Amino acid sequence: MSDGWWFQRDGERVVWRGTPRLSAALPGVGLGVLVCVAAAAAAITVDVRLAAGVLPGGGVAVWSVLGVKRTEFVLTTRALWAKRGVLGRSVRRVGTRKIQNTAFTQSPTGSVFGYGTVTVEVAGGEELELRRVDDPETVQTTLRERMAGTDGVIPGSSDQWRSVLRLTRAIRASVAHADSARGDDDAS
Repeated sequence: MSDGWWFQRDGERVVWRGTPRLSAALPGVGLGVLVCVAAAAAAITVDVRLAAGVLPGGGVAVWSVLGVKRTEFVLTTRALWAKRGVLGRSVRRVGTRKIQNTAFTQSPTGSVFGYGTVTVEVAGGEELELRRVDDPETVQTTLRERMAGTDGVIPGSSDQWRSVLRLTRAIRASVAHADSARGDDDAS
């Protein structure tokens, strides 16, 4: 059931999946285009051999896009997984019990277009950032639910909870009866 870079244990299920928005590559693409334009201008005005600078500029742009495309995040009922890397692959797994705190931030454009960064503080480790993910507030809420160990599902069946209610009422009645009996003894 996993994609080969993360694994699931019995009963574990995916709660959320996400990737950064492609706009996260814009700074690298912009730099690559700037290098390409500068190399082309230098080739026209100075020396044709300077056109070779277009290759590194294109490489920077492609590298930035691939870096974003090959980044994935998966939250299961037991862990948060993050995969990054263009030529190689770096995978990090953080058990939900190791997550100490979460926060999200949004830039003004992120607020308008619905993306932001979710920061995850990890006990005994480096914090993890889920950059430029869609709807970061929902992602943070989902992470907090996992930290608390809840799925939004109440454990037990209706019959079990009715039994607990009957037992609680019986205990309350017994305590009330004992209090009233003790009150009668004190009055005499």
